[in-house]
Amino acid sequence: MNTIVYAVSNRIASITLNRPDKRNALNSAMVNDLTNAFNQAEQDDRVKVIILKAAGEAFCAGADLSYLQQLQKNSLEENLADSTNLRNLFHKIYTLSKPVIAQVQGHALAGGCGLATVCDFCFSVPEAKFGYTEVKIGFIPAVVMVFLIRKIGDGRARELLLSGNAINADEAFEKGLVSRLVQPGDLEKTVRDFAEHLVNTNSAMSMKLTKQMIAEVQNLPLDAALDYAAAMNAQARATDDCRRGIAAFLNKEKILW
Repeated sequence: MNTIVYAVSNRIASITLNRPDKRNALNSAMVNDLTNAFNQAEQDDRVKVIILKAAGEAFCAGADLSYLQQLQKNSLEENLADSTNLRNLFHKIYTLSKPVIAQVQGHALAGGCGLATVCDFCFSVPEAKFGYTEVKIGFIPAVVMVFLIRKIGDGRARELLLSGNAINADEAFEKGLVSRLVQPGDLEKTVRDFAEHLVNTNSAMSMKLTKQMIAEVQNLPLDAALDYAAAMNAQARATDDCRRGIAAFLNKEKILW
């Protein structure tokens, strides 16, 4: 996977965008490599938490415009197949059974902002810019808007998607796109420490079921959502992790997950 680098250490997988000369712009190869890497991390028993980061100055500049220009020669069916690959990547990250942390060391724009949006957490340096800039070039932020509206609501999503304006990290934090602002020299360690905190203090099964519920419950009417929640509650009680966790708490024992 030449466009990305995959590594595992201490139960944390690092997936690094590795086209720094192209500002880590997305093309077909990178989308496919990212999808394969997240599939690998999900199935890797050594991995409990995933960090998505990037080489170079930019996190991700969005779609590679020369690649988009080539796609304009494709048929509708060929373009649908290509856009479905991006749809599948975003869906994979959003619904992955393990937490994903975006480590944003530089600008995250268009599809790159979409990548950060679908992660569970986003740690960013103050200097980074965020924006869904597709309308500036006659394109549309189609796939990401499905997730963005869920994340920050209709009103804020409209403002960002229709204006196409890039915003600074402070504003992205205020709007809920960024989880935490971190100085550049501290970013790597802060993200790593947080990932290790999740590894050591949280049940993998509990995080998996919680992520599953977050993805599903928003689509359900109130009564159906509550029935689903009650069923998941009952299912969680029967897991080994729940038995271990409650026993450790009652016995005043420290549990390492």
